[in-house]
Amino acid sequence: MNYQEEEAVELLEVAVEDDLCDLVVFNDDVNTFEHVSNILIKVCKHSSEQAEQCTLLIHYKGKCTVKTGSFTELRPMCENILAAGITATVM
Repeated sequence: MNYQEEEAVELLEVAVEDDLCDLVVFNDDVNTFEHVSNILIKVCKHSSEQAEQCTLLIHYKGKCTVKTGSFTELRPMCENILAAGITATVM
């Protein structure tokens, strides 16, 4: 591989890492509004109003993007939400 190819690969890797992703939380019939709201406040650092709005969207729309950022930023948040028994994914 020549220098230009190596540089292009490095730039592509940086661009992929920096792509914005969405942390999406899904509705279920198990978790309460209060539990989901508290987890969003704790994990995503939402205000109580923001957490309440997201919780309502999750309930009525079936899902909600609760945070946007890099994959490396969102992955630990997703893992913490999953550990709390709430269904979530990074897209």
